Amino acid sequence: MSSKTTCFTPFESNVEDLSLPEKFTFPFYYEPHPIAIRAAEQLQSHLRNNAEWKHNFGLNTEDKSHPIGKMFGVLVVKNTQGQLGFLSGFSGKIDNANHHKGFVPPVYDMLAEDGFFNSGATELTVMNNRTRELENGEEYKEAKQLLAEMEEQAAKEIEARRLLRVANRKARKELKLKATLENKGFLPPEIKESNFRQSMQDKHELAKLTADWKEKIANQQVKVDVFADEIASLKKARKLKSNDLQKQIFDNYHFLNFSGEEKSLWTIFQDELQKQPPSGAGECAAPKLLQYAYQQDLKPIALAEFWWGISPKSEIRKHGHFYPSCRGKCEPILGHMLKGLSVDENPMLVNPADGKKLPIIFEDEHIIVVNKPSNFLSVPGKTISDSVYTRIKQQYPEATGPLIIHRLDMSTSGILLLAKTKSAHKYIQYQFIHRQIDKTYIALLNGELERDLGIIDLPLRTDIDDRPRQLVCHDYGKPAQTEFKVLSKKDGKTRIQFHPITGRTHQLRVHAAHSAGLDMPIVGDDLYGTKASRLYLHAASITFRHPGSKEPMTIDVVPEF
Repeated sequence: MSSKTTCFTPFESNVEDLSLPEKFTFPFYYEPHPIAIRAAEQLQSHLRNNAEWKHNFGLNTEDKSHPIGKMFGVLVVKNTQGQLGFLSGFSGKIDNANHHKGFVPPVYDMLAEDGFFNSGATELTVMNNRTRELENGEEYKEAKQLLAEMEEQAAKEIEARRLLRVANRKARKELKLKATLENKGFLPPEIKESNFRQSMQDKHELAKLTADWKEKIANQQVKVDVFADEIASLKKARKLKSNDLQKQIFDNYHFLNFSGEEKSLWTIFQDELQKQPPSGAGECAAPKLLQYAYQQDLKPIALAEFWWGISPKSEIRKHGHFYPSCRGKCEPILGHMLKGLSVDENPMLVNPADGKKLPIIFEDEHIIVVNKPSNFLSVPGKTISDSVYTRIKQQYPEATGPLIIHRLDMSTSGILLLAKTKSAHKYIQYQFIHRQIDKTYIALLNGELERDLGIIDLPLRTDIDDRPRQLVCHDYGKPAQTEFKVLSKKDGKTRIQFHPITGRTHQLRVHAAHSAGLDMPIVGDDLYGTKASRLYLHAASITFRHPGSKEPMTIDVVPEF
């Protein structure tokens, strides 16, 4: 074998029993092909026994250094001699390095000693250090403190002088009135002249005091501005330098595709999304693996990526579980890199509701209640129009209301309430907004939960780099609370009842799967757990006030599982 394919790893086990996939893996929604699983198992065995790295994945309780899990990837390939093997890669850096024996290199090595990034980063560090030095310097602090004290003292003295002027004006007015009465309505000239001189003197003294303080403060402000201007100039220069450095980085990442075409990271994002690439784009495992394969004349056969180590605090990543490529960073890049390669169809373009019926479980002149099947859209999607909304709209063309009041995830089955009239929609929507509607869900968890009941309180926000995933975020997330009660435990599974206090996107799924929640994904959760025939989550009960009778109404539907 050529020395230039040093990252090519032959299979240790016999893989002749495994048939090869007809098409390459669609990277954003897939079940790993058996041959990719075999490659991943071989890599995982290597990771368990690797003693060369100092990186703490959080799997060794005796290691007290900061633990960080990582995404790894395997790319099954065939070399020019027809031999099957695989490439291994990881996202970002490990042990603060880009290069490790047996793993594909980065597409562009920013950490190279003679590269522009290190020198640019050094310049940024110098600017940062000088900025901090100025901002935290005693001379700058003292100048700002003295300015603040002068402004405070000026305000006090000017206000005191103004009040004295008001008091003197009042005294002169009283003197003028008294003198006028004593002189039978005539004001003596000497008093009039005295009052005028005193008034002018008060005005002059206030103006002089104000002008003196203004001059003193202006002089002190100049001293402060000398520092502030240099700090502002440094920050502006740093921003420009940082932007230039980032653009230079984007221009140095060049990605091939199966057809041999090459594009820079900057061009890919500009062509696809007309925006700047996000930080870290191009550093994920999948682009690294494909780039190396193309450079070494290796034909890609199948891809799989898995998480290794402790779960992050915000994301849901389980040790050893397979995950799709992220969309925010990788979708534009892989869209380019897979051109010319025969790839599996995007399953998300296939209508999951095709052939499924939509049972109506209650109906009157105000509302419709359906039992939405799993894998059935509530409203039309970007590429699929079939949904609860479109079907009910076709079935009830005379309905005047907006129909949809609330939604269920496509994967979730159960009760969905719709309004036939605008007034019914408004009446029930008010109840949703003010949390006057009570809903319960039944789910099956992948594990036996030790706690029997409780409340999960984890704020959520959208993962902007990997929509529609949600993150736990205590800084910017919206409040999200869920009550739970265990119904039964059997065969390594927990049947549980959820009562959502709030109604955030994917709330029950994240609260179940996250390590700070129940740490047990719902069975069949293809986003936060492991894919199965369906998501075992069902909207089982809803209680609301009927828009006609205004009386409480409860509807229950037993799940199929």
